[in-house]
Amino acid sequence: MTPSLGAFVLGLYYAVLGVLALYGSHRLLLVLRCRRPAAGAAAEPAPPDEWPRVTVQLPLYNEIHVARRLLRAVAGLDYPRDRLEIQVLDDSSDDTRRVVADEVAALRAAGVPITHSTRDDRGGFKAGALAAGLRCARGELVCVFDADFVPRADFLRRTVPWFTDPAVGMVQARWGHLNRDFSLLTRVQALLLDGHFLVEHAGRHAAGCFFNFNGTAGVWRRQAIADAGGWQADTLTEDLDLSYRAQLAGWRFVFLPAVVAPAELPVELADFRSQQRRWAQGSAQTARKLLGRVLRSPLAGRVKAEALVHLTANWSYPLMVVLALLVFPAMLLRRGSGPWQLLLLDAPLFGAATLSVLVFYSTAQQAQGGRWWRRLARLPALMGLGIGLSLGNAAAVLTGAWRDGGTFHRTPKYRVEGVRRPAADRYASRPSLTLALEALFALYFLLCGVVACRLGMWLSLPFLALFLHGYATMVALALPRPMRLVSAVATARRAMLPR
Repeated sequence: MTPSLGAFVLGLYYAVLGVLALYGSHRLLLVLRCRRPAAGAAAEPAPPDEWPRVTVQLPLYNEIHVARRLLRAVAGLDYPRDRLEIQVLDDSSDDTRRVVADEVAALRAAGVPITHSTRDDRGGFKAGALAAGLRCARGELVCVFDADFVPRADFLRRTVPWFTDPAVGMVQARWGHLNRDFSLLTRVQALLLDGHFLVEHAGRHAAGCFFNFNGTAGVWRRQAIADAGGWQADTLTEDLDLSYRAQLAGWRFVFLPAVVAPAELPVELADFRSQQRRWAQGSAQTARKLLGRVLRSPLAGRVKAEALVHLTANWSYPLMVVLALLVFPAMLLRRGSGPWQLLLLDAPLFGAATLSVLVFYSTAQQAQGGRWWRRLARLPALMGLGIGLSLGNAAAVLTGAWRDGGTFHRTPKYRVEGVRRPAADRYASRPSLTLALEALFALYFLLCGVVACRLGMWLSLPFLALFLHGYATMVALALPRPMRLVSAVATARRAMLPR
C-alpha cells in the first residue's frame, strides 16, 4: 500500500470512528436527560367534565392469527360507549377479512360501536388506510393500535385527560412485551425497545425536544393531524414523518411511561430484519424530507441539534460497515507504531461508541424496575445484534437517502404469548441473502483474528472480536432453524450465477 493510500485509509478510519463516538456520546446525554422530570410537567390531569369522542383505528393486513384478539381487547376499552367509535381498517387479501367480518358482526350484536372497512388496492399502505378511515371518522381524538397490541381496558381513561391542555397534539404510551421471554431474539428486542422508550423518549420529552409517535399505542388530536398535512405515504415511517410535521406546526407531544400497552415481538429473525430495515429506510426518507425544514425553523438550538441526531441516527449503520472494512487494514498500517496509539486514540473512541450502549440500556432496565440486573446478562447479545444488523440496515438507509416510498412489508404476528410456540407459519418470510453476507463477515473477522495472532498484534484482538461477535450473533440467531442458513447460502449462489 502506497503512503498516500495508507494515509487516506487511516484518515477515513478515524473520521468514521469519531462520528460513531459522537453518536455514542449523545446516548450518554439522553441518559442524563431522562433522569429529569419532563419540561413543563404537571400532575396527572383530572378527567374531563365531558369525555371527548374518540375514534380508535385498527389498521390490518393479513393478520389472521391476532385479529380476533385485537378486536376483543379494543372492544373491552372502558370508555363511554356513546363517545367511542372503533374502525377496523382491513386491507387483507387472505382469510383475515372473513375472520374480522364475523368478529365485527358478533361485537356489533353485543352493542360495541365498531365498523369494518375494506380496501382492495392497499394504496398508501398503512398511511393510506389511516387517511381513508379519518375521512369518515367522527372522533375529536384518534387512537391507533396495530394488530399485535392488546390494550388494557383503562388505556383511554389514562391518556385522554392529557388533551384538556389545548396545546397537546399527541400522547404516546410505552410498549410492553407479551412474549419477552420466548427466545434470545425476543429478549434482546425487549431491551432495545425499553431503551427507545425509557431513555430516548423520556430524555427528549424531559428536554422539551421533538420525539415521535410510534405508529401505535398513541392518541392524536385530530386537528393536529390536519394541521400537519395529514397522513402521507412518501416515507416508510409515516408515524415519524407526521410527528415531525405536527411538532413543526406547534403542537406539543406527551410521553407517558407509566401507561403500558402490551404487544407481541417478532419471533423470526427474518421478520425482525424486515422491520428494522423498514424503520431505517423510513427514517432516512424522513430526514431527507424534513431535516432542512427543522434546521431553518425558529426552534431553539438544542431542539434542532436533537432533531439532527434523531433523524440521522440510522446513518451509523453505513458508518459501521465502513469501519468494519477498515479496522483490520488500519491496524496493519500501524503495526510497528507501538501500543500507545491504540490505547490513546482507538480505545477511547471505541469506548465512547460501545460502552455508551451498555450505560444506555442499563439505565433503561433500571427504569423498568423489577430484577433489572438479571436482564443485563443479555447486553452482550444486544451489542452483537446492533453490529450484526449493520449490513441490512446500511442498505436500507442508502436506499432511503435517494428514493421515496417503497413497499411496506408488514411484520407477521403469530399470537405468541409468554413462551408458547407460534401458530402455523403461513406468513413465513423467505431467507435473506444478508444472512449469507453476515456469515462471510464473521468468517472474515475470524481470519483477521488468526492473522493478528500470528503477527503478534494482541491489542487488535478486542476490536476484531467485537465485530466477530456482532456478525456471528446474527448467524447464531438463525441456528434454531438451520435450513434458513442453508437456503440463504443457496440464494447467494443463485444470485451470483450468470443469467
